[in-house]
Amino acid sequence: MMPLADPEAAFGWRTIAAVARGGPMRLPETAWQRIAAARAVVDAIVARGIPAYGVSTGIGAFCDTVVPPAEQRALSRHIVLSHAVGTGPHLPEAETRAIMAAAVANLSHGRSGVRPAVVALLLACLERRCIPAVPRQGSVGYLSHMAHVALALIGEGEGLVDGALRPAREALGHHGLAPLVLDTKEGLSLINGTPCATGLAALALAQAERLFDWADGLAALSFEAVGSQDSAFAAAPMNLHASPGLKATAARLRGYLAGSDRVAAAKGRRLQDALSLRAVPHVHGAARDAFAYAATVVDRELASPTDNPLVGGTPEAPEVFSTAHAVGAGVALAMDTLGIAVAEVAAMAERRLDRLLNPLVSGLPPFLAGTGGLHSGLMIAQYTAASLVAENRRLAAPASLDGGITSGLQEDYLSHATPASLKTLVILDNAAQVLGIEWVVAAQASDLYPGPHARGAGTGALHARLRAHLPVFRDDRPLGRDLETAATILRREDIDPPP
Repeated sequence: MMPLADPEAAFGWRTIAAVARGGPMRLPETAWQRIAAARAVVDAIVARGIPAYGVSTGIGAFCDTVVPPAEQRALSRHIVLSHAVGTGPHLPEAETRAIMAAAVANLSHGRSGVRPAVVALLLACLERRCIPAVPRQGSVGYLSHMAHVALALIGEGEGLVDGALRPAREALGHHGLAPLVLDTKEGLSLINGTPCATGLAALALAQAERLFDWADGLAALSFEAVGSQDSAFAAAPMNLHASPGLKATAARLRGYLAGSDRVAAAKGRRLQDALSLRAVPHVHGAARDAFAYAATVVDRELASPTDNPLVGGTPEAPEVFSTAHAVGAGVALAMDTLGIAVAEVAAMAERRLDRLLNPLVSGLPPFLAGTGGLHSGLMIAQYTAASLVAENRRLAAPASLDGGITSGLQEDYLSHATPASLKTLVILDNAAQVLGIEWVVAAQASDLYPGPHARGAGTGALHARLRAHLPVFRDDRPLGRDLETAATILRREDIDPPP
């Protein structure tokens, strides 16, 4: 009997994200045993002539077309060559690494039937930073991205050497590696499953987790700068709601604003504030709840073999299971949900920064300018934020509903899981830019605040962080550079988000 999966050896999204950023990846001995056992089953399937999709038959609409035994190894290579149809710019290194790491996790379940040498080469490429060139576009669910990874593994396509594109065979040789010669089923197993979607989703989760922490802190800085009522975040009313994300966000906001003389002085100034201020726990909390759901789905996917077909049994009694695990509908829905959540957090940030700039509601100098008219201040920064929020609104349309038909009606449902992950990464990048703009605006508003000096402990730290990089804006330099500097700090993985 094939060794069972080891729950302690399962790879979660945090591990995949860490590998994507350059971290190591190792397989336990139990995983290598599973991989070898599955290969023995595939060898038995081939030797006995047992019908198996992609082994003794073609794939897609050719699933009933028999491939003679003498040509089954060639089928693996042909599958890779024919499926490497990606177009457009190449993925960044981190995104390709995430896909490769998720592929290792998928193969490590020991239900695909590749030789250990295939997994070993993937791990060696990750370790030595021999990264295939993978075009970004061309996936309706899976296949094309992993096909370009597989293409490099067999010495075709292109790879990176010191940041420059080289023929894949040359790139492998530069790192002391030799191209694979694929055996039966290996071509199909390398391109199949959900590693593209789950790898990219792991990166999206890592970025979203950081972004939501930044969003809470920057919302507090804006809240303080406009003189809002912190009773909206009080523990007693917040604890009446069952959402864990809402309660966590409210507690974080109270922590940021603790000790703020500015908030204390604003008590009683108005009965309640605008929703973009007092509903921060509700929107950010809902986003955190959506994040928790998406993280659970991605971890479940990584804990599951998603190849087709899957193998089981023993060489004496081999089993072949034709499944649809590779569809990845759960990941598509999860990433669509996360993308919407991120877009909503950014949309609320744009509303807050607009209130800080608008003299009709801010109580601050118009557009936070020095001399209005002569100076425009930060007026046009809100235009950029509005543009990014609008783009996110378009991107947040669910990819999982896109549908489509491929392979002569054989594949008449498409989940678009990989595109869902890709567009969520774009939404996250746009949202980081919007939050960077809020940071610049809120810090400027904080500097111009007419009341008490003392900020909260958390908001004061956030203000000081930005001022360590950017002085007060006085229409004395291109504003766009300031906005990009703030967003870059938010994106940098070596800088921790606010606690």
